[in-house]
Amino acid sequence: MEKTWRWFGKKDKITLPMLRQIGVEGIVTALHDVPNGEVWTTEAINELKTFIESYRLRWSVVESLPVCEAIKYAGDERDHLIENYKISLANLGKCGIKTVCYNFMPVIDWIRTDLYHPWADGTSSLFFDRTRFAYFDLCILQREGAETAYSEDELTRVKELDKVITEEEKDNLIDTIIVKTQGFVNGNIKEGDKNPVNIFKQLLNLYKGIDRDGLRENMRYFLTAIMPVCEEYDINMCVHPDDPPFQVLGLPRIVTNEEDIEWLLNAVDNPHNGLTFCAGSLSSGEQNDTRELANKFAKRTHFVHLRSTKAMTDGDFIESSHLEGRGHLIELIRIFEKENPLLPMRVDHGRMMLGDEDKGYNPGYSFHGRMLALAQVEGMMAVVKNELTHN
Repeated sequence: MEKTWRWFGKKDKITLPMLRQIGVEGIVTALHDVPNGEVWTTEAINELKTFIESYRLRWSVVESLPVCEAIKYAGDERDHLIENYKISLANLGKCGIKTVCYNFMPVIDWIRTDLYHPWADGTSSLFFDRTRFAYFDLCILQREGAETAYSEDELTRVKELDKVITEEEKDNLIDTIIVKTQGFVNGNIKEGDKNPVNIFKQLLNLYKGIDRDGLRENMRYFLTAIMPVCEEYDINMCVHPDDPPFQVLGLPRIVTNEEDIEWLLNAVDNPHNGLTFCAGSLSSGEQNDTRELANKFAKRTHFVHLRSTKAMTDGDFIESSHLEGRGHLIELIRIFEKENPLLPMRVDHGRMMLGDEDKGYNPGYSFHGRMLALAQVEGMMAVVKNELTHN
């Protein structure tokens, strides 16, 4: 597999010369300055591509060409936005960039409640506390009907938390769930926006009346519309699983498990309609065995994210070492190196360590933590390649 790295453009504090030194081969990036829904021009694409290539790296994967909310909820401007999306895809194809990672998660991308959960060794990683998330839903958002999404035990824990939680902790929950993990990913809410809770509620309201089947049909509509462009320019679309892979905030999530993946691949049965196999997202759902999913969907996987999670009590999970947890990364590497060895792979969501915390990196995207993860994964890849060579 090709060793790639998510890089947030020329403003990223982690530079391309740094990435060359640690063995990165391909870059995963996007035109982050282009507002969602606007066309990516060949000029802008080629300018960034040339810049990357000047450091003897290549632009391997687009992550992401965002799918606007109006496409997901079928707003009046859906067809116009899809036409813009098709033009951007065609322009990427003309520039020789052939792999596009995207997601179809309504409103909110990946969800965590703590960006710096401490480990005993002094490092920290991303953490999901289900009770605190339920508190955010019930007591901060005060979402109508939210109590039906939680068990009696969970509701009791929320009441107990409400007695002791501080205003600072409430503000941190808002900042973590709504702002810091969303602004750099999908642009719906940005640092500095006033009243982020109100903005968030307005976004949730856009999906009133849209259930799981409705969102599925909107995804089918989108994929059907763009596949002719993908075929013409040999572009592989690879959807990222929902993170975490279960229903949240009354929103339908439709890429959560084996049945979901099978549905979306069959709904538009075209080899250019494929999967980003994110071991971290999938492993955070206890219904998923990443090894079984990799064996089944390796041929329709176009991009791999390698990270792992550890399930804890009461629905909590933490992002674990890349050598441990429910991701089973070495087994995944065995499967993909055998079944689809030319895949781009990037390590995902490294720990914060050795001063990463003070550098202003995007949450989950530390330098030292991901560098350690890349070394761990590179070691696993070397073992697997040796096994394949001598078997």
